[in-house]
Amino acid sequence: MFVTINKGFTLVELIITIAIASILITIAAPSYQSLVVQSRLSTQANQLATSFHYARSEAIKRGMRVTVCKSSNGATCVDADSWQDGWIVFSDGGTTGTVDAGTDQLLRVFDGLKGSTLNGGSSFGNFISYQPNGRSRNGTFSLCNSSHGRSIVINISGRLSVRDVPSC
Repeated sequence: MFVTINKGFTLVELIITIAIASILITIAAPSYQSLVVQSRLSTQANQLATSFHYARSEAIKRGMRVTVCKSSNGATCVDADSWQDGWIVFSDGGTTGTVDAGTDQLLRVFDGLKGSTLNGGSSFGNFISYQPNGRSRNGTFSLCNSSHGRSIVINISGRLSVRDVPSC
């Protein structure tokens, strides 16, 4: 007596499996894209918040003004650039909002944001400075991508909060 064992799938089974897989992928893909966009936006908002927390703590620790300004070259503050092109954190012992050779020390450089816009509004057009007591101006940064957004609100004491914005 011979026993035959079939190893493999029939064409009908293969077509049904591919059809079910393609239906599941079609349903999951838009949700996955939204998840990726939200994750990128959260990461960028956290990166910005981290730079402000760092600047505030350095101002208190050093007992001097520390500034965060927009910079695409990673060395100087540039008024013409946008915040999403990048920003730097530096000890600001000279002219406020300007990296002065000899008196200021560059502390951190943050690269530009991909796929998002960042606006400092009227309060933070070019820079934000933290005083030795941790205080700064109050205002709001708006971080937006194609459909979602976050606002980073800084109060007069220098503390910040991050909030979801339904649309930009």
